[in-house]
Amino acid sequence: MRALGASAPSSETPLVLVGRAGRKRAILAANTTALTQGIAPGMAVAKAQALIPGLVVQDTDPQGDAAALERLAVWAFKRYSPVVAADPPDGLRLDMAGAAHLLGGEPAFLSDISRRLADSGTAARIAIAPTYGAAHGLARFGRSPALVQPGDLAASLAPLPIAALRLDAAVIDGLRRLGVETIGELAALPRASLALRFGPEVGRRLDQAYGRVSEPFELVEAPELVRVRRAFAEPIGAPETLARYTGKLVVQLCEELERQGLGARRLDLLFTCVDNRIEAIRAGTARPLRDVKRMTRLLCDKIETIAPGFGIELMTLTASIAEPLSYRNASSLIEPATPDLSDLVDTLANRMAHGRLYRCAPFPSEVPERSVQRVEPLAPPLGVTWPADWPRPARLLDPPAPVEAMALLPDHPPASFTWGGVRRRVKRADGPERIFGEWWVRDGELSAVRDYFQVEDEVGERFWLFRRGDGEDPNTGNHRWYLHGIFA
Repeated sequence: MRALGASAPSSETPLVLVGRAGRKRAILAANTTALTQGIAPGMAVAKAQALIPGLVVQDTDPQGDAAALERLAVWAFKRYSPVVAADPPDGLRLDMAGAAHLLGGEPAFLSDISRRLADSGTAARIAIAPTYGAAHGLARFGRSPALVQPGDLAASLAPLPIAALRLDAAVIDGLRRLGVETIGELAALPRASLALRFGPEVGRRLDQAYGRVSEPFELVEAPELVRVRRAFAEPIGAPETLARYTGKLVVQLCEELERQGLGARRLDLLFTCVDNRIEAIRAGTARPLRDVKRMTRLLCDKIETIAPGFGIELMTLTASIAEPLSYRNASSLIEPATPDLSDLVDTLANRMAHGRLYRCAPFPSEVPERSVQRVEPLAPPLGVTWPADWPRPARLLDPPAPVEAMALLPDHPPASFTWGGVRRRVKRADGPERIFGEWWVRDGELSAVRDYFQVEDEVGERFWLFRRGDGEDPNTGNHRWYLHGIFA
């Protein structure tokens, strides 16, 4: 986590971080290059420097590392989950139960967070498991990335070393002297004798890893976010009671948002249970919003996903994303109001995975498959219009389907073509419409050409065919034919 600045050595340079371990200066962490050359945490600095002459030594910065981990936790909170906590010295804990579906599921989350961390230059080991104890051990001692389903929890934990249970070093050393190396071997031993010899810590860590007891943790909180809370003297759990207090929290949140001139783009509602579990609801909006009725409905639609257990003692509502919002006239006598679709968009978007709700908009490109892009449902117009010179089919094939065609070169339409095993005779045709490659997108398109034809077969079906190349110069294309679209 330590930032080394602009003069940081390359990844091929052996690098270690050193600090005090008792009375000596010892290595606390090392990069991959140093580890492969024989360096190990706990080794004396003098021994390491004698082993690798060009070793780069940096002092540890615990305060800086903690601050960097906190910033990373806030980023994960805003991007992925309303339930995030720092796991010092080098980990994050995310509860994806209330937000995984918004990202397209757990595999999509693994892919997305791995890519984003790699793009930022942060190496990470990631695991998703039913319990935090299991995820902690798998991320540090198992294969990464790992995705464990509830039915596979015991089998996934069994081969991990006992160090994955976060036990004290003295306890780990004592267990190893008894011949216990893995969690599976430890779980098979009698609990009473373990507690008598090593205390209650071993049993507690086993229960946390297997999900028999919950594990409290302190959530990360960004101080700049608008947040309201409601604590209860007696735990509550009935769905109608949760919905009623959700409405009251929304009223308080909207009052605070109005004082700050903000509107909520994303809402996080957390339920803290008496058994230290945290249940969460996350809802997003297409536009900044301060409408009590709509916000309450978006949250209450997901109340049924909350499992209160023995009861809920605290509810926290946060506007995790907020943007400036001011009042404006909805209509006038001169110009009528435009329909507001944001309510419908919000309802649909919160029932689908992230990115599933969109609209198509034109994009400034002559290449047909690039002339359309996905945008947010309520995104403003881009100022780009559809090509007006030639009509486009209602359905484009992705990728274009290769066909066998008979045509005179260089610029005649096909007399017939075979697609899907069916030979179609062309009765009418229009074209060619020549489209050139975009050299600024790919170097290989510098001289590429496509000639498009609109053709109609003998039964009246209309197709959009193109030939790669201009019909004369082989450098412009291989002169093969493709079906790219079907007209309605």
